Amino acid sequence: MIQADSPQTESQNLGDFASALESARPGDRPRLSLDPDDAAKGLGKLVLTLVELLRQLLERQALRRVDGGGLTEAEVERLGRALMQLADQMQRLKKEFGLEEEDLNLDLGPLGRLL
Repeated sequence: MIQADSPQTESQNLGDFASALESARPGDRPRLSLDPDDAAKGLGKLVLTLVELLRQLLERQALRRVDGGGLTEAEVERLGRALMQLADQMQRLKKEFGLEEEDLNLDLGPLGRLL
C-alpha cells in the first residue's frame, strides 16, 4: 500500500531508484545498499550463514546417530571425514568473502542469535 505523501519515481535507471530511496526519509540512512560489492558480500554472507546452519544441524544429527549405535564403523568414519571436509570448505569460503565466524551469527531480534 502506497501512502499519499510518499515519493514516487518511475524510471528504468537504478540511480533514480537510489535517489528516491535516499530522499524518502531525510536524515535516515538508506536501508538498501546499491553498491555491487556490498551486495555480493551480503549475498555471500546470507548463503554461508544458511550453509553453516545446515552444517551444524547435520553434525548434531550425525552425533545422535553415532551415539544411538545405528552406524557401522565404516559409516562413522565416512561421516566424520565428510563433516571435516565441509568444515574446511566453510573456512575457505569465509576467508574468500572476508567473513569471520561471528559475521554468520545473525541477530534475530527477540528470538536471539541464529547460531
